[in-house]
Parts: sequence; C-alpha cells; structure tokens
Amino acid sequence: MVISLTGQVALVTGAGRGIGRAIALDLASRGAKVIVNDLGMDVSNKGGSEPVADSVVAEIKALGSDAATNTGSVSDYEAAYQMVKQAMDLWGRLDIVCSNAGFLRDQAIHNMQPDDWQAIIDTHLTGAYNILHHAWPMFRQQSYGRVVLTSSNSGFVGNFGQSNYGAAKAGLIGFMNVLKLEGQKYNVMVNCLGPGAATRMTVPLMSGAPGGEERLAKMSPESVAPVVTYLCSPDCKDSGMIIEASGGEFGRAAIVRNKRVAIDAPDADKIAQQWAAITSLEGAEPWWSVRQSWKDHLAEMAK
Repeated sequence: MVISLTGQVALVTGAGRGIGRAIALDLASRGAKVIVNDLGMDVSNKGGSEPVADSVVAEIKALGSDAATNTGSVSDYEAAYQMVKQAMDLWGRLDIVCSNAGFLRDQAIHNMQPDDWQAIIDTHLTGAYNILHHAWPMFRQQSYGRVVLTSSNSGFVGNFGQSNYGAAKAGLIGFMNVLKLEGQKYNVMVNCLGPGAATRMTVPLMSGAPGGEERLAKMSPESVAPVVTYLCSPDCKDSGMIIEASGGEFGRAAIVRNKRVAIDAPDADKIAQQWAAITSLEGAEPWWSVRQSWKDHLAEMAK
C-alpha cells in the first residue's frame, strides 16, 4: 500500500515548529497542499512573532508541493474562518484539518490565574471548534474529510500543574467522540493523536529526568508525523480512535466500559461491599457511543 495525498488540501495549525511542522512536511511529501498556520510566539504564547510559518512553506515548496502561510490565531473565530477561506480561495477545497496549535502555562491549581486557564482552553479546545465549525460544511458538501486533533497524556491520565492543559486535551477527546458520529454519514473521519516528542515544550520537562537525554534522542517529531499522515489519508476508514505515538512506537488508548453490577435496593454499605466488582476492568470493552459498544458498531458497519 502506498499512501497518496495527491490533490488533497490540508490545514495544519501550530505548524511552524515541532510536531506541527513535521506533520505539515510529511503531508506535503505525500502530495498534499498545505496551509501552514502559526503565530510564531513562544511556548507560553507571548513575546514577539517570528516568521516560522514562512520557513515551513519554503521547505514544502522545496519538496515540490504547494503551501501558503497563515498567521491567524485559532482562538479567534473570524481568523479561523479566514484559514478555511484561504484554502478554498487558493485551491478550491479543504480535505484535512490537523488541529495542533497550542502552548503551555503550567501552574498548580491554587496558583493558576483565570487568564492562564482561559488562554489554554481558548487555543486548544475552542480553537479546534472554531476551525472545524467553518470546515465542516465543506466536508459535508464533498462527502469527505479527515480530522486529527492533538490531545495529550495530560488529558488521558493527568500531569501535575497542568489542570488547564489537561482539561483542554481531555475536552478534545469528547469533541472527537461527538464529531465521529456527526461525520459518519459524510465519510468524515475524526481521530485524536496523543504524541510524545522532543519539542521546545517538552525538552525542559524531560531533559532532567532519569534517562531523559536518551529518550529525547529517540523522540523526534518526525517519528510521530507518519501516523498522522495515515489518519489523514483516504485509506483510513477508522474514526473515534485515540492513537499514541512516541519514539517510533504506536498504539491505541481507549475509554472502556465494564459490565455493570446490579445491586438491589442500593445503599452506601452495599456499594462498599461490591466496590471491587464495580471497578473491575475484567471483560471491559471500548465503546462507540452511549448506546453501542465498539464491537457492535463494527458489526453494524460490516452489514
């Protein structure tokens, strides 16, 4: 199987550096035209803007594909519209959205200020809404779309000092789980990426840990990008997946549901007695929706 994105148009946010840059370049290497969106700010979304998106556009053109710079903020509803419009104006379509823009403002909850909470939610979570709200009519009209939302282990299991970031990243999983249902009829596949890579956001956190330097050497952003390219291709028929990618290793994470425990006339004492059974994951299965298991969904799709 040879994955080709020839004739496809992609919008990648936060594509000036790190994982976003690697994704944009990998998509382009398979033939996609790319809107390269990046504000060029520092890791806390402050400081002066740098023309990092222009550099990535130049790299893509050197590969023989086409690209264009966009420096709008995904947290701005109108700017998000302009990103989608730019793709339509230049190339007449939009097939792929990789919502990757983000930054960190870490503080323990008792120190976190409202502005630092809201700024993270606005970019990571509301930014994904802003882009996809405008892109979705195009996907429906052409009966095709591929979406990858960059989530994080901070949203899956938590990370100290990242209540804002973890809440936004977990929110993207809920966002995906609804959009996979809304997109099913229109051949729109929506998945989440849980990346681990050596970037300017992660190097300071990892370099001081035991074995950190060795880990960093293996965890290039380029090792993450290929799985995103597959998820963005016509060959990918799966939706609602959380795919972890780090250091050349790939796997699926999932929200699972166990078999419920029936308790007659329940009270707190009976709950305590049955707590081990209530919380056991033996026989647990991933779920597709509130009404259907993943297994039942696949069986229905196979009919």
